[in-house]
Parts: sequence; C-alpha cells; structure tokens
Amino acid sequence: MISAQKLQSIVEKKKNLEEKLASGAVTPDQFASLSKEYSDIEPIALKADILLSHHEEKADLKSMLEEGELDEDMLALVQDDLARIEKEIPEFESELQIMLLPKDEADSRNAILEVRAGTGGDEAALFAGSLFRMYQRYSELQGWKLSLMSVSDGEVGGYKEVIATISGKDVFANLKFESGVHRVQRVPETESGGRIHTSAATVAVLPEAEEVDIEIEDKDIRVDVYRASGPGGQSVNTTDSAVRITHLPTGLIVTQQDEKSQHKNRAKAMKVLRSRLYEMERQKLADERAQSRKGQVGSGDRSERIRTYNFPQGRVTDHRINLTLYKLDQVVAGDGLHELIHALQTEDIAQQLAAVNEE
Repeated sequence: MISAQKLQSIVEKKKNLEEKLASGAVTPDQFASLSKEYSDIEPIALKADILLSHHEEKADLKSMLEEGELDEDMLALVQDDLARIEKEIPEFESELQIMLLPKDEADSRNAILEVRAGTGGDEAALFAGSLFRMYQRYSELQGWKLSLMSVSDGEVGGYKEVIATISGKDVFANLKFESGVHRVQRVPETESGGRIHTSAATVAVLPEAEEVDIEIEDKDIRVDVYRASGPGGQSVNTTDSAVRITHLPTGLIVTQQDEKSQHKNRAKAMKVLRSRLYEMERQKLADERAQSRKGQVGSGDRSERIRTYNFPQGRVTDHRINLTLYKLDQVVAGDGLHELIHALQTEDIAQQLAAVNEE
C-alpha cells in the first residue's frame, strides 16, 4: 500500500513544478528541463490525486456507516459506493506502482538491429534472413522506419550479417528483449534428406546513441581504409572506401563498406561504435542495479539462448519466461511477435515490482 504521505509528496512536487514554470524566473535551459520533469510527473500526480480522493471518500463513507443514522435506501447507496472504492483503490495503486518504477532512459530511443548467422553454416544464414524479415515486418506494422546499414549475404541466401537502424516511437522499449541467441529446429532447405537440424543466429538490439551520449576521442580509435569487395572477393569498388574502426580501449571493431564514399562509411561505422559503447555502459549499470534482484528477463547477453523456433511442431518457445506459442508461422511473419514482446515486458514489470516490494 502506498502511504498518504507518499501520495501527497507526488502531488506537491507537481504543484511546485507548475509554480516554477509559471514564475518566469528560469533560464531557457532550466525551463526545458523543468518542462520535461513536469510532463513525466503529471500523469503520476493525477493518479496520486485520485487515490488521495478515494481514501478520503472511503473514510467518509465508513464514518457514515458507523454513525448508523441512514435509511434503507441511503444505506444501500453508501455500501455500494464503499464496495466500488475498495475495489478501485488496489487497482489504482497497482497502476501507480508501475508508473513509479525507474524508467529505462533508452526506451524512447531508436535502435540499431544486428543479426548474425551462428552455428549451422548455410542454414544459419538462411535463418538469420528469416529473423531479419520478421523484424522488418514487425517494424512495418508498428509504423517504424527500417534502414539497412550493412549487409553480408550468405552463400545460398539469407545473411552472414545484417545491420539496420530502426527509427520510430519507443523502438528500443519494444525490441530490447530480443538480444541473444535464437535457435531454429527444422529440415534445412539446403538438404533433401529430411533430417531435422539445429542452427542458430545471434541478435543484438542497441539503443541508438548520440555524440552527446558517448564522446570518442581520436586517440582512442584506429581507422583503417581498404578496398571494398563483394561476395567471392569480387571487387565492387576501385577506391579505398571501406572503413574499419578499432576502439583501442575496448578492442571493439566496426567495419563498413556499403557506401561508395569513405566519409559515409566512416560516419556509419562511428554510429554503430557509439551505440555499442553506449550499450556497454548501460549494461554495466544494469548489472550493478540487478545485484539484489533474483531474476531478470534477459540480461541482453548475446551468448544467452533466449528462444527456439521449432518448425516441425509449429511452436516457438521463449526460455526466459517459459512461454510456448503454437503459432510459429505468425511469429516469424512478424504479426505474431507482439504477443511474445508483450509477455516479456509484463514479466519484467512483475519482477521489478517484486523487487521493490521486497525492499
């Protein structure tokens, strides 16, 4: 139960912000910061205000019942109102607790999606292609924009590696639990023997970072340029336009060769590097905060096996929440993916609430 004191402090905070914004005694930067803070707390304060009113009304109704001077009709009315309020209070408290959970600052950001073929040779590359098309279709359904950054085609189709940016509303919030190893069990398209094979692909979803988030100094990177090449070593460019950037402190390496311009390839490579470094920092902080939590819905660890797609049985299983759906075709087509994503988000909220209640 959220105390009346806590509820009152939330309402007071909103009121104080309103007064500061109306005072005219703040700089433009302060005004922008206070406006952001106000927009964040306004829906929380409205919910807290409703709860305070409900508690006051509940006390008044109980007092009327205790006085015992009600006729039959009024008694029935008061009892009905009391029953309604007693039902609504825990519902509103639950909603408010969720609103009060620490927000992931990256949730509203665009994302960089990386899909790589893992174990399984040609079949893994084909599976990586299937996964990428799943995210492509899901992005379309959400009204997001997906733009390819880098592509390395598989020998018989699919991708050895594909990197894309996805921009739109709350992209990272929806896709952040997709990072990890995705496993497929099916009869390979590349084999006529009819035996079920297991192969894998790795997915990484990174919040897109801006220059203000991660400052990369020139002394911390080594930039190598070389001639871009296509499949089989075939030259696709006669100039040294491909770029390889090595971040010396961490050893991270990013290559980019899809553009004909060395400048554009460098800009794309820096964008990916900045996002990977930003995600490393986020993960470090998340790990520190999670020390007291018994469980997490996915750590974002790319080596963690998170999901299995079993084609012969038509099922997809998310191992983190032990959820199995017998609608594999819809999931892989993109329009069934939301059910998995919603379940993961719900479980994450439940675990955060449990951790708060244990404190």
